[in-house]
Amino acid sequence: MLKEVFLKKLIAEDLGRGDLFSRISESKKIRAYVIAKSDGVFAGREYVDALAKMYDLNLMWEVKDGDLFTKDKKLLFITGDSKTILSLERSILDMVLHASSIATLTARYVDAIKDTGVKLLDTRKTRPLLREFEKYAVRCGGGINHRMGLDDCLMLKDTHLKTIDDLDIFMKEVRQKIPFTSKIEIECESLDMAKRAMKAGADIVMCDNMSLEETVEVVKFRNEKYSHILLEASGNVTLDTIKNIAATGVDAISSGSVIHQAKWIDLSMRVE
Repeated sequence: MLKEVFLKKLIAEDLGRGDLFSRISESKKIRAYVIAKSDGVFAGREYVDALAKMYDLNLMWEVKDGDLFTKDKKLLFITGDSKTILSLERSILDMVLHASSIATLTARYVDAIKDTGVKLLDTRKTRPLLREFEKYAVRCGGGINHRMGLDDCLMLKDTHLKTIDDLDIFMKEVRQKIPFTSKIEIECESLDMAKRAMKAGADIVMCDNMSLEETVEVVKFRNEKYSHILLEASGNVTLDTIKNIAATGVDAISSGSVIHQAKWIDLSMRVE
């Protein structure tokens, strides 16, 4: 349902009161294709499939979500009414470009830590109203979604902690008020804060902008005292630093850059 609403808004944004070319052209049955003009990891098939059903288009796919592709590969063939295909061209390409660009960068991050057993997570740093779409693209690239919103995990960031007088009392009270299955994550900027969070009963402790040395100390303390607690590292995560962060022994690394730093790859649509 959410996907359909998203697609309708996407098309309405571009069509406006109607495609002017459709007013003066005759309908013909045509076949078009999407071709890669650079290498990448594909994402967007779920959304293009849903769009095709809405507009009675026939698709023949040469890739699946998550597949690698190379320059000059034909990714998708589209058969249907010329007016429909041409009016949807930009919307289809924009979806696939956006999703595939995120998937491509995500895959590079995942590949950098593939031998460590550490998971790559995204964040809530998404474009307004595009969270579901962008996090879907992260999954296509091999990443794992962090929380989708404020309702599926309680994260206590530094701003929240400033409003809490006694963390131990707060944690006891909050367990009675949030769903039984919901986890609590606490953002920590030092070893001392990480120790407090673990003792207070956190399910996940985030090592936020800690040095590698301090993160190693947090991991050591966790392993000795609270082996059931998950550790997440965040802050200053780049392709150059991620492998060293993974080597500290944390369970996961989160980075918003897989979404907001993704550079668009190059795809094009052509008519046969």
